[in-house]
Amino acid sequence: MRATAIGLLTFFSMFLAVTGAQSAERWAELPAFPPMPVPKTSGMADVNDIRMYYAEYGEGEPMLFIHGGLGNAEVWGHQIAEFAKDHLVIVVDSRGHGRSTRSRQPFGYDLMTSDYAALLDHLKISKVTLVGWSDGGIIGIDMAMKYPEKLTRVIAQAANVTTDGVKPDVLRNKTFKDYITVAGEQYRKLSPTPHEYKAFFDQISVMWATQPNWTAADLGKITVPVTLAIGDHDEAVKLDHTEMMAKQIPGAKLVILKEASHFAMLQDPDGYDAMIREAMAGR
Repeated sequence: MRATAIGLLTFFSMFLAVTGAQSAERWAELPAFPPMPVPKTSGMADVNDIRMYYAEYGEGEPMLFIHGGLGNAEVWGHQIAEFAKDHLVIVVDSRGHGRSTRSRQPFGYDLMTSDYAALLDHLKISKVTLVGWSDGGIIGIDMAMKYPEKLTRVIAQAANVTTDGVKPDVLRNKTFKDYITVAGEQYRKLSPTPHEYKAFFDQISVMWATQPNWTAADLGKITVPVTLAIGDHDEAVKLDHTEMMAKQIPGAKLVILKEASHFAMLQDPDGYDAMIREAMAGR
């Protein structure tokens, strides 16, 4: 009887250790993109030299969510479900991503920022809270410098402002490689040019290798409230780079997302949504 009890205790301890390790390592996994709610409206907008997909959900103060490089609007399913309760939520596929088309122009952050500014004009939306992830966060910071009148605030997760803010081994990281694979599958499903993912990836990679390159003086001119978030296990962006950004952008707030990586909106949607709510409340 005593041996059985000891055996059960040992098994239970091992079970707790294993499950504890699994929960502690959610940052090492890439969860599936969540199901997308049905939009109130959606369409293709003629913007600059492309056609840009957008979808709108809910009603209230406008929020614009911008996805990261290679991805598409469907990464934001959890956030749409939360914020469409009390806001007008707009999600978009960036130039060449998802359902949006691309042109012969080389990819660049200034160009994509101008796409989003033109889209807001097309939708007749004067001002938004911009939530950007990775490349979307970079676009948000770019918009804060170039189109501050269109922004209530910027919440940028896993953004960098110089190329040396990116970890040199990111493309060898398993979770990030999984994301590249998933992004390719979604590209083939959604894109008007479904067989051109490699060419698209190569073009985006050129942008990543050369942009952005903003200075402390550039960042010091930002007048829009900015929250900078980064996962404590981010595979792509250096923590000290994000800390530097928070010092150089006037009044910026830095938030470290616990047990989360570059893909925090999928790994911890409740915590991610709470971070956005707090930023919007000015906390």
